[in-house]
Amino acid sequence: MDDNSLIGAAPAGNQGRVSPPSLSEKTLASSKDLDETYNTYKQQDARDLDPQEARQVLRKIDTHLLPLLMGTYLLQYLDKTSINSASVFGLQKGTNLHGQQYSWLSSLFYIGYLVAQPVAGYSLQRLPLGKFIGCTTLVWGLLTITTPACTNFAGIAANRFLLGVFESVVNPGFVLCLSMWYRADEQPMRMVSYYCMNGVAGIFGGLLGYAVGHITTGLPPWQYVFLIFGSISLTWGGVFLAFMPDLPTTARFLDAQQRIVAVERVAQNRQGIKNHHFKTYQMWQCLRDPKTWILFVMSVAAQFTSIILGTFGFGILETQYMQIPGNAIQIVSLLASGYISSRFPNMRCAVMLAGNLVCVAAAGALVGLPVGPDGTGNRWGRLVALWLCSFQSVGFSMSLTMVSSNVAGYTKKQLTGAILFVGYCVGNVCLPPFPAFHLARLRPYL
Repeated sequence: MDDNSLIGAAPAGNQGRVSPPSLSEKTLASSKDLDETYNTYKQQDARDLDPQEARQVLRKIDTHLLPLLMGTYLLQYLDKTSINSASVFGLQKGTNLHGQQYSWLSSLFYIGYLVAQPVAGYSLQRLPLGKFIGCTTLVWGLLTITTPACTNFAGIAANRFLLGVFESVVNPGFVLCLSMWYRADEQPMRMVSYYCMNGVAGIFGGLLGYAVGHITTGLPPWQYVFLIFGSISLTWGGVFLAFMPDLPTTARFLDAQQRIVAVERVAQNRQGIKNHHFKTYQMWQCLRDPKTWILFVMSVAAQFTSIILGTFGFGILETQYMQIPGNAIQIVSLLASGYISSRFPNMRCAVMLAGNLVCVAAAGALVGLPVGPDGTGNRWGRLVALWLCSFQSVGFSMSLTMVSSNVAGYTKKQLTGAILFVGYCVGNVCLPPFPAFHLARLRPYL
């Protein structure tokens, strides 16, 4: 069911709509070109699909898959950002960090993420998707829970690098998962449903950080952050491994007929579901496609480093719950963008542009509002502007749906996603050391 081997192109003059393939179109080109679900796909003509039955199958897929995706995305965000919460409770002192060492911990996570992208992409194509993501979730949960054992920069630097390596599977894996289970018009809303877990994680992490700040006995407070998040991730990794199917054809929550319906629904995308064979011609298509590099540049630019709330004049505990409104704005903006993109055709680029413009305007307000002699003037106006910078998630999440729904061919989709996440890493690697190094120089402007 690969786009170039099993299903023909849409008829001329009807490019906006793709008609369901007939049985006569299901022809065999080469055994290595066959999609993993081809045998199921050829069992039923898509024209015979009952719309009501297709909707029932979609509801079952949503009920089973979305909680798994949302829970995993929430925990991976908590685990990778737990270092920020721990830093206000004595992480630097507890791990004997000096100078720029703390700033480099954020960069090392994304360096590991970047280094692992080729291996992650290859493994996602060759290995069972659900089992592979579930196993890596167990590993990064274990890495998080063992962080308190690190007592120096070398130890925690290695820990953060490996955490980036194993979390690098989640984002590209979920992009491929969407293309395997959902039609193109269904993907934006599902994408933002799990992507908005970043905002939920920010709220939950801020509240938990506030609670941890009141612990005065036992271990140092910064260690509790990693122990709590790591133990939850380990438990969730087992749940994901047990319940996440690798393919629609192996889903235990669907019966035999429903599996056929699930495959036929996605066949209308004319992109295939999964193919284990790397196809060189699709690699060259990916590298020559200007959209690939446009998405790469957007991905680099979307990584915005938040200004430390402490420079606004707020205390340590206040900074934990002052992040909550910004995360709430992120959730609402993501859900609204997903609804608009799903409800109205060809609106994703407009939604991406609107989100980026709001972010640019908010960043301009951060720079332009007077700070006063003590650096805390207009702090509420600047704080609102900082919250509005959460709109940057709209542009990045919509670019992910462009990969999952607009790129055909499993190898090309995989490589395009990998290049996009390389940009994601480049943006994050370059930015974290910058505020710490230049904070004294920039403070009058913040």
